[in-house]
Amino acid sequence: MRAVGVGARKDGQKGSDEMAETLLERAWSWLHETFPERQIYIRSDGRVQFFTFSPVLQAMLAGLGLIFLGWVAFATVNVIFKDRIIAAKEHHSQQMQSTYENRIADLQGSYDEVNTALVTAEDRFKSVADELQAKQNIIIGVLKTKQQVDATLSRQDSTRQTNLDTVESGKPGDALEAAPPPGAVQSGTGSDFTVNPEPVKPQPRGAKPTKASMMDWGGTMGRLAGALFGRRPAGELSPEIIARHPVLKQLMAQTERVRHLSTTQTTLMAQTQGQVEEGINHIRTVLRRTGINPDQFAERVASAEGGVGGPEIPLSAISIEGISDVAFQQAYLKSSAALSEMTQLLHGMKRVPLITPVSGTSFERTSGFGARADPFTGRYAFHPGIDWAGPTGALVRSTAPGVVVWADVKGTYGKTVEVNHGYGIHTRYAHLSSILVHVGARVGEGAAIGKLGSTGRSTGPHVHYEVWYDDVVRNPRNFIEAGRYVFQ
Repeated sequence: MRAVGVGARKDGQKGSDEMAETLLERAWSWLHETFPERQIYIRSDGRVQFFTFSPVLQAMLAGLGLIFLGWVAFATVNVIFKDRIIAAKEHHSQQMQSTYENRIADLQGSYDEVNTALVTAEDRFKSVADELQAKQNIIIGVLKTKQQVDATLSRQDSTRQTNLDTVESGKPGDALEAAPPPGAVQSGTGSDFTVNPEPVKPQPRGAKPTKASMMDWGGTMGRLAGALFGRRPAGELSPEIIARHPVLKQLMAQTERVRHLSTTQTTLMAQTQGQVEEGINHIRTVLRRTGINPDQFAERVASAEGGVGGPEIPLSAISIEGISDVAFQQAYLKSSAALSEMTQLLHGMKRVPLITPVSGTSFERTSGFGARADPFTGRYAFHPGIDWAGPTGALVRSTAPGVVVWADVKGTYGKTVEVNHGYGIHTRYAHLSSILVHVGARVGEGAAIGKLGSTGRSTGPHVHYEVWYDDVVRNPRNFIEAGRYVFQ
């Protein structure tokens, strides 16, 4: 077996050698056939010389000649077509440069688009954030003003309740501090108001302020503040641009979140407006219980502070710098006006007598307001006040702040003190045993003005108490019941 394999290998190698010899022989034959041996004879001076060119030399010379001819052809083509080749190369270079520049331009355009979109989104976010800040400042100012007004009302109620306790304990009451004038409590928002251009409506030459005009006056109060905020509208971004850039998408989401907070503040402002209006309605209810017309009383309080006037500009024509939310603007302007009206009403309410001139277990109401049987004649007659019987010498106190306009004997009333509380209201305290004040004296609510007695047309020690409004005697019980409504 091994001998057979070795023999096969030898046969194969022998076959390859024979094939190589065959190819070599064919190439050698082709070389001799193509380039047969040639001799060149040169005769000179009778002498003959010859040169023999073998096939191999001829083949080498032929190859060198082909190479030389190729080089000459290449050089000739370069010389002839040099400009075209250079132009082609420049054209190709220009195409590459143009492609590169177009790509750079596309990248620059994308960058500019992203940068512009980012700036626009930032401007929108800043605009919404600035508006949110402006709303927050306004709400803080309104709430601060409302707290001041509520504190004024609480002090007034607590002082009156303290005066009642003082009367019951028999200690003299101190005069109340003067209430701040209407409009003295400002919102302090620092916002600037712009009046939208509208045709000027003909204005009446003279008119009495109404409830609506007081609301407008309250809105005008805010227009006197200085400018702090500027409104800059933000551009709109297409959804495609936002979708292509996650950063813009996130920024827009945060912008919408801040905008939602701004909407919440609008709701809070509207609720504040409702609370202030509820406070006004509460004060007006108290005035109605006394029998006083709230609108007429509000007019007198406003007129007492001086003349008012000016063009009637609707609230819809007013815009607040830095705030584009119309609902918030209207709620703030109405709240500002309502707070002004509430302050005025509180200033006036301080002058309304809502307590009794005497209080305690030692006093008893012996006669009411209206028709009764006269204690001297027995005939039916009108009694213009309320009587409280008590021990002689007990202190009688003023039921509201005011100025003493009478402190002397007054016919059948005996020793009498009358106090003018302003706004058409004055009270009378009759049948006193002695008078502790003089005409022109300013007295506070609960201040002692005299001592209980039985002077004048009287059957026993008591104080006769009357309340007058617009020179018309009113039922004191309505005022006392209204005071209980306030203190409950």
